[in-house]
Amino acid sequence: MMSRVTDVELNGEPATTDQLHRAATWNFGHFTSLQVRDRAAPGLSLHLHRLAEASAVLFPEVAPTSGDRVRALIAHALGDRTDASVRVTVLPDPASRERTDVMVSVADPVPDDPQPPLRVRSVPYERELPHLKHVATMGLTFHYLEARRAGFDDVLFTGPDGSPREGSVWNVAFFDGTRVVWPEGPLLAGITMQVLRLGLRRLGIPDTSRPVTPASLATMTAAATTNSHCPAQPIAAIDDRVLPDHRALTSLLRRAWQVAEWEPISRR
Repeated sequence: MMSRVTDVELNGEPATTDQLHRAATWNFGHFTSLQVRDRAAPGLSLHLHRLAEASAVLFPEVAPTSGDRVRALIAHALGDRTDASVRVTVLPDPASRERTDVMVSVADPVPDDPQPPLRVRSVPYERELPHLKHVATMGLTFHYLEARRAGFDDVLFTGPDGSPREGSVWNVAFFDGTRVVWPEGPLLAGITMQVLRLGLRRLGIPDTSRPVTPASLATMTAAATTNSHCPAQPIAAIDDRVLPDHRALTSLLRRAWQVAEWEPISRR
């Protein structure tokens, strides 16, 4: 679900047309997306850690922007808003290889209510640098649109052997009748997935991370997508494999989400 962008700032100042053009045309950088409610976000420290780790890979000459600085930039871009969708993007500074720019985009908040169960199409595909949430998304978008043209709601990326790994902009969770199963492989460890795993452990609900092969996929009773827009979006079918009942899985994920720690944007 897309939301209306209301403000974009670069390093704490309103972004200029030239800066927005650069951000749109330079296919290099990384980002994180989060939902803010009452000026707090679930897993905020994990988002900040993600930004620091990705900067160390993409911009090794530059000291990563501190977490406190990112918090301050988000708070400034929010202004007096309490609820919003926020995206923080780290971009190269065109004037120096020793600096980066931090762009904060603020949009309308997105309700986390699930949509009707999705039909997803599996496609063998691996993003470049799959462990990073980077801005090079042409291949991802192409396969998503192709799936939509074929009558599916979204796309699930698999390894060459057909083993599911991650969705277009989401992680996938499976249920084997006993525990929540997260696929292993080259993929992005999404912040929502990390928050959910912490919540599951807090509740004593078993979960595991392991390779999900085509053979083991056939034994799964349910699947769901997880991202910052919705922690428990049910999947109705993967290709022609119908998943009969998502309620046990989505109920567990919702319970885990309800015990998530919401961290304040601004330190007090």
